[in-house]
This record gives sequence, structure tokens and C-alpha cells, in this order.
Amino acid sequence: MPPDPSSPSPRRSFLSTLAGGAVAIGAAPLLACAAPAAPAVSAPADEEPWIKPLTGKHRQVFDAPSTNEGFPLMFAAAYLETMTKSYNLKDGEANAIVIARHFGIPLALTDEIWAKYHLGEMVKVNDPATKKPSQRNIYFHSKAGDMMNIDASADKMLARGVVIGVCNFALQKVSEMMAGQMKLKPDDVYKEFAAGVIPGAHIVPSGVLAVGRAQEKGCSYCFAG
Repeated sequence: MPPDPSSPSPRRSFLSTLAGGAVAIGAAPLLACAAPAAPAVSAPADEEPWIKPLTGKHRQVFDAPSTNEGFPLMFAAAYLETMTKSYNLKDGEANAIVIARHFGIPLALTDEIWAKYHLGEMVKVNDPATKKPSQRNIYFHSKAGDMMNIDASADKMLARGVVIGVCNFALQKVSEMMAGQMKLKPDDVYKEFAAGVIPGAHIVPSGVLAVGRAQEKGCSYCFAG
């Protein structure tokens, strides 16, 4: 049985690992991801591939600490559509970046990871077709009924130039939790999770780092979780 993110036990387990390095945002029970040593995703600021596409005059970052029924992606889609239409913008003049962190990382994980590690049960997302915990990422290559606006599915957002960042620290901690539940080696499960990030998305050192860097790059902030 995978951990329930709404129950006290896994939240305490997850959040206790952050003592001393985490940052609480207000009173909300959100994970503030600290940046671990991760050579695969570290790079000088001017070489961060997820920062480079943010070149438009108008930019917004969508902070997604939960899957929130796919709304982080739909908010990004609405931002691009309404900004473009309201101000007669050309392609590329408005940028959106979605940062999946904490229990929002399943937004950007493949069907294989959802199925093997029962992510639908963990984040309480049911498959509209089966009415049971989803064994697939319904927010990627979405079908009719999967989300309110399937034109905002992750694959379509990436095709429109939306940047999707995935918190490496959350990948480590969630995969570690799963390894414990399934009696697997944590390093092996982490490698699967990292390899299971959807094509086109970027692993970032931590979610809060990416949210902060996006704002340094001129993005306004939208809480989307």
C-alpha cells in the first residue's frame, strides 16, 4: 500500500527529513524543497536549460505542490490564452513555467511510474474511466474526461513552449518512501523516478529554488496547488 499524502504519518516522515533546511511558507502545509547535491541537475545560472526559454516580455510561474486536478497546467494554459488575446501578443511574448514539487511531481511522471508505484492511490487521483485510483498519468496525453481542459495536458503545454520543472528533492524523497513501502533499494527507485519524468520536462535541483529563480528571471507568481 503506497503512503497516503493526506495522512499524518507519511507527511511527518516526508517533512521530518526537511528539519533544519526547510522553509515554511505562511501556515500552509507545503514542502519547501531544499537543494541536495545532484550533479545531474546542477549547472551555472546562465546554463540552466529551464531558464533559457523565459525570454518573453510577460512571464508567470505556476507553483504546484499538488496535482490539484490538473489545475496547475490549466492555469498556465489560461494565462497564455488570455494574455495573448487580451493584449494582442505574438507567439513567445508570454511565457509560462509550471514547477511540480512536493506531491505535485506526479503531474510530470510517466504512466509506467504511476502504475508501478500506485501514484493514483498516493495522491488520490482516480481514473475517470475506471473510477479507481489511476494507473496512468491522466494529465499527460489526456483523454476526454480526464481533466476539465484536455488542451492543457502536459504534452500539449510542452508543445506550446510551456516549461515544466520537476523538483529533484521531491523525486528523491517520494521515491525513498516508495522504496521503503515496497522493500526496494532507494537508489534504484530514485533512478526509475528520474528516468520516468515525462519527455520535455526538466528536473530542477528543488522546487522552491526553481520558483525563486523564475521570479528572479522576471516571472510573476501564481500559487497553483
